[in-house]
Amino acid sequence: MRTFLLAAALAVSAGCTKSSPTSASTDESAAAKLPTVTIDEVDQQLAKGACQAVDANGEGTRKHMGVVPGAVLLTDEATYSLSELPADKSKPLVFYCGGPQCVASHHAAARAITAGYTNVKVMPDGISGWVKAGKKTQQL
Repeated sequence: MRTFLLAAALAVSAGCTKSSPTSASTDESAAAKLPTVTIDEVDQQLAKGACQAVDANGEGTRKHMGVVPGAVLLTDEATYSLSELPADKSKPLVFYCGGPQCVASHHAAARAITAGYTNVKVMPDGISGWVKAGKKTQQL
């Protein structure tokens, strides 16, 4: 029984090493307040060159679903290098991930805001909604 409890305690603590409860709740709070945009709004803004799409998906999702054409492909939602984003911190950025059940885009967008980006939004329908809407994708 002791071995089981020790293993369970180690497993729980190992899953908590990425962030403290305070920083995690701060990220969740910031992510919950992010402005959102629809697929059609993003499509129109991209056609005008008025925003930059930012893909917070993993490699598997990108290969399976494709990406919004011209999107910046983040290496990771939480630890990406800020140099992956445009240098102009006022440039409108639209983060997306897999779809409504995925929160990677919210986490990545909150990180950008913390870094000083001032025009950040999320497309909650993600790449799955983009594909379902019949929008063009770029295959990797």
